[in-house]
Amino acid sequence: MGKQEEPFGLYDDDGNKIDEDLIVKPSLCVSCKKDEEPSEEMLCLLNRADQHGEAEFICYAFEPKQK
Repeated sequence: MGKQEEPFGLYDDDGNKIDEDLIVKPSLCVSCKKDEEPSEEMLCLLNRADQHGEAEFICYAFEPKQK
């Protein structure tokens, strides 16, 4: 019997599973009003995973927190 694949999770373009705990949350995310909002969590995680390892993080959905 072969190795059973995990059906859920994040995978890179080569099919390798991405450990969500290793994706760093940029300071831009921490200062965003969507930070820790459950309905936005998956979209934010996907955006961070897509840009993981890039020199600059860009988020077009960023909205600053209200003071």
